[in-house]
Amino acid sequence: MVDIRQTGIADNVVFGENVTVMAPANLYGCTIGEGTFIGPFVEIQSDAIVGKRCRVQSHAFICSLVTIGDDCVISHGAKFVNDPFTNDGPARGDQSLWRSTVLGNNVSVGTNATLLPVTVCDNVVIGAGSVVTRDITEPGYYCGNPARFLRPLNGK
Repeated sequence: MVDIRQTGIADNVVFGENVTVMAPANLYGCTIGEGTFIGPFVEIQSDAIVGKRCRVQSHAFICSLVTIGDDCVISHGAKFVNDPFTNDGPARGDQSLWRSTVLGNNVSVGTNATLLPVTVCDNVVIGAGSVVTRDITEPGYYCGNPARFLRPLNGK
């Protein structure tokens, strides 16, 4: 037996007003805030929340248990991870082993960045290709693998 499923936008997605979604996209069980733009080839899974006035660029992957604040940019190919392999391997369907990620407001995540289960404060820029492995508690620029504080934001 083969179980073939179509990508698309499920009936259980909650949309704010003035949301734009570029097809094809795979959205199910998530919440998208008002004025947000979702680019093509994006997947946003159940129990994920994207805030108001955000921009999620093409090929981004936002998994379950991710919360994104308002006025954020998730660039092309950015990925979020909710399974930290706490049992020396993948959770294999045991969602109790998953962990959440929370982004504050005005956070920009660069192209092809990867975020493990972390908390990121407001007013942060995460550089392209960076891997965020620890909580970010101070506004500024973070780059590298693992991502490290580079410098404060201008004017902040």
